[in-house]
Amino acid sequence: MSIRMVRKKGTAPLHRSSPRKRGPRANGKKELDSRLRGNERDTALPSPALYRLMAWLSPAYPVGAFSYSSGIEWAVEAGDIKDAETLKRWLAVTLAEGSGYCDAVLFTQAHRAVAADDAALRAVAELAAAFAPSKERHLETTAQGNAFVEATRAAWPCVALDRLKAVWDGPVAYPVAVAVAAAGHGIALAPSLAAYVQAIAANWVSAGVRLVPLGQTDGQHVLAALEPIVAATVQRALAAKLDHIGSAAFRADLAGSRHETQYTRLFRS
Repeated sequence: MSIRMVRKKGTAPLHRSSPRKRGPRANGKKELDSRLRGNERDTALPSPALYRLMAWLSPAYPVGAFSYSSGIEWAVEAGDIKDAETLKRWLAVTLAEGSGYCDAVLFTQAHRAVAADDAALRAVAELAAAFAPSKERHLETTAQGNAFVEATRAAWPCVALDRLKAVWDGPVAYPVAVAVAAAGHGIALAPSLAAYVQAIAANWVSAGVRLVPLGQTDGQHVLAALEPIVAATVQRALAAKLDHIGSAAFRADLAGSRHETQYTRLFRS
């Protein structure tokens, strides 16, 4: 005896003929997946450029950035900086109106000078070396700049750095050194400048964490709060001319000078 399975007329098949209705959760996942795919396709900063910027501006790069505080050590002793909030306010002014902004303008002009002539490159290098407001601040920028040039010419050589050494035989300021290397390796100005300004902000926060002292999480709160100020400083510097350079962070510049005669010092500036 054989048995036949007969489906009643009009009965829906066992497999699903229409997709499951998608609720808000599914739609949200779809949007997230779309954004992630978009990020994967983003080639504004190629991987080699990102790799080099992260290497050059890492605390492990042999320029000795950890040994400089840009006057923060004196500000802590004087009582200007005593907690996370006062550190944030001090750095906000220094970034937007002081040496952070000045370095950003010098970086911008040095990067652009690589595509110009030797006279423009020499002019920026000379001004940057002369613009430091105190003896220790001059040491800070030129010792790091010279160390950066030597390390980068050895590990990541490029014609632009050789050209810089040919047209300028004086000490090289740190922003000029990094900018010329970035331009020489074909790394766009805007992202390389943003990375540089973030790196100096992070180094200042690190100095504050060690000197106040602060907890590591407090230090990250300060760095996070400085993000919009870093971004705004970068945008101002990109639109500025070399004649626009100048500092209005007088207390920070004074701290750099006062640190030279501070009795107990952990940092070189």
